[in-house]
Amino acid sequence: MTRLAATEALDTFLRRTLAIDDAVLRDVGVDNGRIPLHTPLFRGNEKAYLAECVETTFVSSVGAFVTRFEEMMARQIGTRYAVACVNGTAALHVALHALGVGRGQAVLCPALTFVATANAISYTGATPIFVDSDPTTLGVDVDRLATFLETRCTRRDGAAWYGDLRVSVIVPVHVFGHPVDLDRLLPLCAEWNLEVVDDATEALGSTLHDRPIGGFGRCGAFSFNGNKIITTGGGGMVTTDDPELGARLKHLTTTARLKRGVHFEHDEVGFNYRLPNLNAALGCAQMEQLPGFLAAKRRLAAGYRDLFAGVEGVTFVDEPSGTRSNFWLAAVLFDDLATRDRFLDETAALGFETRPCWTLMCDLAPYANAPRADDLCGARSIWERLVNIPSSAWMMRD
Repeated sequence: MTRLAATEALDTFLRRTLAIDDAVLRDVGVDNGRIPLHTPLFRGNEKAYLAECVETTFVSSVGAFVTRFEEMMARQIGTRYAVACVNGTAALHVALHALGVGRGQAVLCPALTFVATANAISYTGATPIFVDSDPTTLGVDVDRLATFLETRCTRRDGAAWYGDLRVSVIVPVHVFGHPVDLDRLLPLCAEWNLEVVDDATEALGSTLHDRPIGGFGRCGAFSFNGNKIITTGGGGMVTTDDPELGARLKHLTTTARLKRGVHFEHDEVGFNYRLPNLNAALGCAQMEQLPGFLAAKRRLAAGYRDLFAGVEGVTFVDEPSGTRSNFWLAAVLFDDLATRDRFLDETAALGFETRPCWTLMCDLAPYANAPRADDLCGARSIWERLVNIPSSAWMMRD
């Protein structure tokens, strides 16, 4: 059987246009000959900063690099506070917890997301309500969300209610770095008195009207997993402009310990979520290179945009109007599920790591009985047709 035109185009682009061969792969630490979906690039001060941690013995949650990393993130996002956590899931969890989310409440989040979003909600004891996705942004479909609120929720005591559950927060996810339509979402949330916790775990460096994602809601949550645009190995961050919330987040993430000399006194149930200095050191070195990573990813996106413009049956997922995406993971949409699966099989055979989008939350066993805002037809259509393609910043090396 003749291979798909999209497969042939990607093969030519990666192996010929970008000249990615075994030597290039070995140079970036890949020794199996396969072009990965996304791997980190360490070309800055990573080794020097890590060595400094070892030499000073500040390797755990106390150290200068933790503070420096938080300051770098606050400047990047344009918020007054940034609190470093052990991972993005912890960042989401502690943000929700600090806002008082708990049992008897519901939190809105897209069905099309990584499971960490729903898990963080569940950790608080709240119930996730899954909402549909917009094919343009891949994020929350604001029109369908508005319909859900108007037709299936009620207003009581200044709050939104879904049956016996108070709907207190929404967690919009900026999927693959593409900003959600916040111009329309934020006014809707204000109308319904919903707090916004930005799941910006994939969106470091993305902007809406030149304003960084992660600074629009009450707080934002970021991830620095090994596959993210910058990495600390494992790590996360909560950003906020609220002084009281910023202080509470730092208190909660350090086991809620009170500063009373050598005594171990804790005034509430806290979390051992503080990022170690070793990880923060890696993060500082990576943050110094963020502008270069972003530029490389935008060059790669431009190449993919041109490549797939002339290929029938496939569409490159581009940044929404008015936004500037970090293009964390480049993606294409096929016409149907069968073609998507054929492309996955063909690219795997060629040694290219491609993958489908996450299984919808409502299709996972832990969330099969969770409430849904509607039939989620938009999210399901995206899931059936989307494929992520190789996206590492080193692919567009200078």
